[in-house]
Amino acid sequence: MLIVNSRIQIPLSEFNFAFARSGGPGGQNVNKVNSKAILRWAVVITQSLPYDVKARFLEKFANRLTAENEIIITSQRFRDQNKNVDDCLEKLRAMIESVAERPTLRRPTKPTYSSVKKRVEKKVALSQKKKARKAPVFDD
Repeated sequence: MLIVNSRIQIPLSEFNFAFARSGGPGGQNVNKVNSKAILRWAVVITQSLPYDVKARFLEKFANRLTAENEIIITSQRFRDQNKNVDDCLEKLRAMIESVAERPTLRRPTKPTYSSVKKRVEKKVALSQKKKARKAPVFDD
């Protein structure tokens, strides 16, 4: 069971794991052991995510979805297959956690009268300072 928070819990039966040979250091062991973990999860058909969280997930991670609307997460950080599986699950948990909370909507506000006045006064003062730097122009 992948536990994201008290509201979101996903059974491991929804995930498909595949294993492959990972690259990187490891000597001859790399050529013999399938330690790279590949997690596939059909986000669209899952019943474990609330509708609003699923919609935000699909919107935020649309570029990572396959044509079948599956998300693929890989891990080859460790030499141990089980650690790579746990790492895949942790990556997915972090992704879901990032969209679990509804973002607060920004309420547009108007600047106060005094802040507008101060801004204009600063602009005028800076303009006057720059004008004072110029050499005077003489008419002949």
